[in-house]
Amino acid sequence: MFQRILVPVDGSDTSMQAVAKAAGLAKAFGSAVTVLYVVDPYPFTGVGADFAYGQAQYLSAATAEANTALDAAKTALTSAGVASVDALVGEGHAVHDGVMRAVESTGADLIVMGSHGRRGLEKLVLGSVTQRVLGVAHVPVLVVRA
Repeated sequence: MFQRILVPVDGSDTSMQAVAKAAGLAKAFGSAVTVLYVVDPYPFTGVGADFAYGQAQYLSAATAEANTALDAAKTALTSAGVASVDALVGEGHAVHDGVMRAVESTGADLIVMGSHGRRGLEKLVLGSVTQRVLGVAHVPVLVVRA
């Protein structure tokens, strides 16, 4: 039914719950899984030249964080018996844009992602990547609640 499942991760327990759900689906349907971590390559855009000085340090730290989260997700999927697992570091000023680019580039036909379940002011301030993906995705999205 699903050929390729895309699982955006951020290293949180919620995203690892989504990884576990994706593992079950991948085993049931014989699907390949791509785990994705989205990094904003230019977080200091428009802030001023003084902040650009830390760009290299930021990218180094962001890449290390991405690799840690991706390695944990790949290990969990492989341990669960998923035969085909790929990892991808995507880029995007907005995480949901990076997710949608990854859907296109990988040919994913299902997105499985976690939701932290934020409400009220916390949701307003921090936003909801999952909500934004639901609004723009042209493939099914399975939301795993924390």
